[in-house]
Amino acid sequence: PVDHEDKYSRGFVNDACGKLLCPTELDWNNPIVRAGIRDRADGYVVTEMSWPTFLYDKYTANQDNLEEGLFKSALLVQAPIFTSLSSAKEVDGEGDGANIIENNRRAKREFSGKKVKTHVAQIIKMHKVSPRLIAYVACQLRFALSAVTSWCSVDGDFDYVQFWQIIVDFFEKAHGRLAKRKVD
Repeated sequence: PVDHEDKYSRGFVNDACGKLLCPTELDWNNPIVRAGIRDRADGYVVTEMSWPTFLYDKYTANQDNLEEGLFKSALLVQAPIFTSLSSAKEVDGEGDGANIIENNRRAKREFSGKKVKTHVAQIIKMHKVSPRLIAYVACQLRFALSAVTSWCSVDGDFDYVQFWQIIVDFFEKAHGRLAKRKVD
């Protein structure tokens, strides 16, 4: 379990956080990999150049197609920017976030005078998610999962500014018609 009060118990020292922060090309379940990441050994240094598991649907990447499920994790969809904090807490974190989206649609339709949940996106009239917003939320999630107690642009070997830019470029600099269509 993750101690919500103690940032020092997060990051790679915590198995739950470590698994989500682990680059997809490494297997966190392998004790050699876990030890290598924790010791920052050659071949196991975690940088912004690898997609962390927390970005993927069901926190699992298809090694043959790393774009499959990318940016579709429940944590990303559950971010309080996209939904209300209370509705984000209502799900188990394993799904694709569709239940949150449907709950918010249902809440918007309810007109019986009873209190309904409104998420931040509704309040600020955000009708489309931008690549920059996805990158921002990914950086915030990475920071929340880490053991770092105050924000800085570089966390050990991980550069948040570069991570943000890599995500934005993934969407905004898609090459070819097929890639562009997938992003849109």
